[in-house]
Amino acid sequence: MSRNRLTPWRFVLAFGVVSMLADLVYESARAITGPYLATLGAGAAVVGLVTGAGEAVALVFRLVTGPLSDRTRRYWPITIAGYLITVVAVPLLAVAQTFGQAATAVITERFGKAVRTPARDAMLAGAGSGIGRGKAFALHEALDQSGALLGPLLMAAMIGISGYRLGFAVLAVPGALAVLTLLWLRRAVPRPLEYEAAAPRTGRVGHPSEPWWRFPRRFWIYALFAALTMTGYATFGVLAYHLKAHQLMPDWQIPVVYAAAMGVDALAAVASGWAYDRYGLRGLVVLPVLAAAVPFLSFGGGVAMVWAGALVWGVALGVHESTMRAAVADLVPAGRRGSGYGVFTTVYGLAWLAGGAVTGALYDAAPAALPWFVLAAQAAALLAFLPLVRALDKPPARE
Repeated sequence: MSRNRLTPWRFVLAFGVVSMLADLVYESARAITGPYLATLGAGAAVVGLVTGAGEAVALVFRLVTGPLSDRTRRYWPITIAGYLITVVAVPLLAVAQTFGQAATAVITERFGKAVRTPARDAMLAGAGSGIGRGKAFALHEALDQSGALLGPLLMAAMIGISGYRLGFAVLAVPGALAVLTLLWLRRAVPRPLEYEAAAPRTGRVGHPSEPWWRFPRRFWIYALFAALTMTGYATFGVLAYHLKAHQLMPDWQIPVVYAAAMGVDALAAVASGWAYDRYGLRGLVVLPVLAAAVPFLSFGGGVAMVWAGALVWGVALGVHESTMRAAVADLVPAGRRGSGYGVFTTVYGLAWLAGGAVTGALYDAAPAALPWFVLAAQAAALLAFLPLVRALDKPPARE
């Protein structure tokens, strides 16, 4: 097999283009999942459950795919399979006739993300070993979210022209381009883990056969903090449902709100990634504060407040998606990164499932209680953050 033909920076950049095209596909769908399911008869609680279940599938199944990528070292085939599942599932929403069919397609798309992400992130972490993982994941996330910005705008235009189904159908085009670009990148960089072999190695390497729970104490404290923040982090599906249920704006404008959130997500990812390389995990103290503000803004007033809440939601997501991915790579042994991503996102995903279900149910049954539930969850996250900071101030235990 030939050697890598791209520098680490160019590899991260090219993978960012792949993710941008893929995000254009699935983020377009996620932007209007709530309103679309509502047209098929779903209520807010069901929307919250389906979107929460989709996120849980995208995260929990990585407990299997992460260790699988470590054991087989077949990072590229697993990554390609995951992208294929996603870019096929989303256009199928164009022909869904029932709520069950649409919900299955939504969850299948999220399963594709579960398949590809640990293997992809392990390759990106290797490329980031010599250039700064915070910067590498920040660049990738910024490009990734540019697709999440453009996709919903495309969907808004399609809904304005002809409705939901045409919007889902045209997403087959960027999906095909994403797969073609990925196959080219596979040929250009057949051995992405060799990037890390050329960088200085620190810490224990680890072995894929080790028990799934054997990770440093810092990793588990970090996972608890992340889980608490996600328990009180409302899904965009519920927010979009609120916009439609109260007729705060036409359907075609809802994806525009999501696009704006993804735009600030990209900017926040760049800033938080650079901050992570300089200050470490301490910058994550802003996450509970941001997440706690979202429901008070989004569900507490008119259109302007909804816009403010969506933008804050996007900033928090940008911090999650860049800094948290970089941190896992630094908190687990190099040889077990796929497993580390799998375990971490299982905890993260179950918390998101619980949070999505509870916020959806509260929106239906007791909307006034929803912001206070989020506030309580984020207060608990801040309490969990204190031992994390103390652990960071101590030297790591010898393993």
